[in-house]
Amino acid sequence: MPLDMTANANSTEVIKSPLSMLYHWEKSRGDEVFLTQPIKGEYHDYTWSQVANLARKVATRLCEMSLPAGSRIGIFSKNCAEWFITDLGIMMAGHVSVPIFSTAGPDTVQYVLQHADVQLLFVGKLDNTEQQVASIPTSYKTVAFPYPNITASQQWDEFIDCEPLRTSPVHDMDDVMTIIYTSGSTGQPKGVVHSYNTACWAARRSLDQLGIDENDRTLSYLPLAHITERVLVELSSYYSGGKIHFVEDLATFQRDVTHCQPTLFISVPRLWTKFQMGVLAKMPQKKLDTLLKIPILNKVVAKKIRNGLGINNARLWASGSAPLAPAVIEWFAKIGINISEGWGMTENSAYGTGSVPFRHDKIGCIGKPYDGVDIRTSDEGEIQVLSPCNMIEYYLEPDKTAEVFTEDGYLCTGDKGVIDSDGYVKITGRLKDIFKTAKGKYVTPAPIEAKFMENPIVEQVCVTGTNLPQPVALLVLSEGAQKKDKSAVEASLKKTFEAINAKLESHQVMDRVVIMSNEWSIENDLLTPTLKVKRHVLEERFVDIIQGDYTKKLVWVDA
Repeated sequence: MPLDMTANANSTEVIKSPLSMLYHWEKSRGDEVFLTQPIKGEYHDYTWSQVANLARKVATRLCEMSLPAGSRIGIFSKNCAEWFITDLGIMMAGHVSVPIFSTAGPDTVQYVLQHADVQLLFVGKLDNTEQQVASIPTSYKTVAFPYPNITASQQWDEFIDCEPLRTSPVHDMDDVMTIIYTSGSTGQPKGVVHSYNTACWAARRSLDQLGIDENDRTLSYLPLAHITERVLVELSSYYSGGKIHFVEDLATFQRDVTHCQPTLFISVPRLWTKFQMGVLAKMPQKKLDTLLKIPILNKVVAKKIRNGLGINNARLWASGSAPLAPAVIEWFAKIGINISEGWGMTENSAYGTGSVPFRHDKIGCIGKPYDGVDIRTSDEGEIQVLSPCNMIEYYLEPDKTAEVFTEDGYLCTGDKGVIDSDGYVKITGRLKDIFKTAKGKYVTPAPIEAKFMENPIVEQVCVTGTNLPQPVALLVLSEGAQKKDKSAVEASLKKTFEAINAKLESHQVMDRVVIMSNEWSIENDLLTPTLKVKRHVLEERFVDIIQGDYTKKLVWVDA
């Protein structure tokens, strides 16, 4: 079970409630813009006073329901201003927020609603609104955010047509604030319970670690149902007083990031790779390399690319959720975008390590432990972490809670890693991803997959091979590569395949590469909402392909 870390020497600062901070900004900067929400191409601003007033109206309605304190209230929506407002209203009413990923399918939605005993569900913008709303059992009371085509028990405008709460409540920091369900990369999602203390300690400390203040602008587009966006964007904004911009939809992303001109830009590996592919689609690598070698022209070209991406004004670029291929970090560094990798989990409030400030010689590491975080590795090489932001428990699952904590209170992360002499941590794989071949030898797929990702024509890859004589690599080509001549693609992949195999131990050497025709996505249930590959689903769905008997080293399949 987790230890009481409140007396930690690095955590003596008393962390205020997010509500206390909201009231502070409401009073000191009430007329200043806090949130910017694009709707049909127009940008709507919400001041601190407006946000506080709307949150009080949400709280009024929740209080009128006379629910027991600590009741679970769900939010099923893409990021938007109403998401923040509702979350604050839930806090004011003394209840517990339960976010659901906006990409969640019917099984996940129904599981979370039932498991958490959700009493009211707020529904907003979704990927497949009609289909996803239809998956919500009619027995649940729902409130629709003010966006088109959302069927619900009550619409937002009607729901907030009431007097705002007249008080300014603040809760005990030991109270449960939220239950965040994991993305389910290894099976049924688990409900991670965080108190105000655990989540807000991480949010407040992130200001110091990342240098965030009221002058920062952040684009909120990664799922708020995920811990990283919740802590490092939403909750931290209550402490920094910085501005938050939202994205209208995927088609307007470039427009919205350009309008925001973020000073802090956090993304995930798959999106960084897509940004890279977008640049190369307009300017081939050979031409880009030539231009970057010209002393006067290189800075102009690099700045033009950064402006085109809308992130030229960022002082900090970051990546998390999964390892980003060192080759991709190197590529971005050449155009003046120094991507700092960070690491954290839902279970430790996404606050573990960070490569801030950026160090070129530490590319491939996830950084050093943040202040107040103690990291060690077990005899098996597992990364274990102790900090005040570790979760309270897995909701209603005491056995799984006990399994994930050591006797002395460290969280067992499931990640394997090493720590160098400078204290920088490098992840070498996931314990659960390691598989045994038919020869009885263990293979760690992550380092091999990272080598494949250094080839820009590879968009997604999964190395697998349980009970096979030798591992195989399944991959999906980048959009640009899919349009290229097949022989050129095969030549590139063959070169990569042979180069990787040449450096592997005999039992790790891959038998073949399988090139799959269809992208792995959230929609086809091969990616989690945080864009991690669902290895177990991939292996189950394509078992015939994985175990197929092929003579060629490069195999193309229609799957």
